[in-house]
Amino acid sequence: MKQHILDTLEESISVKKEFISTHTALIEKAALFLAQALDKGNKILLFGNGGSAADAQHIAAEFVNRFQIERPPLAAIALTCDTSVITSIGNDYAFEDIFLKQVQALGKPGDVVMAITTSGNSPNVIKAVKAARSMEMTIMGLSGGKGRLKELSDFPFAVNATSTARIQETHITLAHILCDLTERSLFNG
Repeated sequence: MKQHILDTLEESISVKKEFISTHTALIEKAALFLAQALDKGNKILLFGNGGSAADAQHIAAEFVNRFQIERPPLAAIALTCDTSVITSIGNDYAFEDIFLKQVQALGKPGDVVMAITTSGNSPNVIKAVKAARSMEMTIMGLSGGKGRLKELSDFPFAVNATSTARIQETHITLAHILCDLTERSLFNG
């Protein structure tokens, strides 16, 4: 077991290092973009399924509450939290529409969508991203190395890995870096 633990840790570190080294400029650009959008009064809409839904909620909490520094709350909403909305849309329309209808209801031009799907192909995520694009929102797509989300994103953060766990670990590291850089940009931390 000890060797498996060490191998898992090494694999996780390796995937993160490769991702960060190939995306550093894009991460910096995305953080500055987030800071500008939030400073203009726009918001971040976050969504995904399963573990990515949990990540969307985690990231939204970091923006709304605080991350590293004491500062005013920042506007971020995880579209994965309202079970009444999600189940009514899923029941009355389709599961593919659970994020679409929320993006249509809550989004406005200038807002930022942070869409998360390890496969890059989750139908409900892709459908909402297409709507957000047509509504003049900016798309930050967190995905694995394959899938349609990468092509639909203004800021494509595709992790070149096959393990869902390693992709998710990299997504949360990326999100923490984005939160940190965004609040530092806004509040000189």
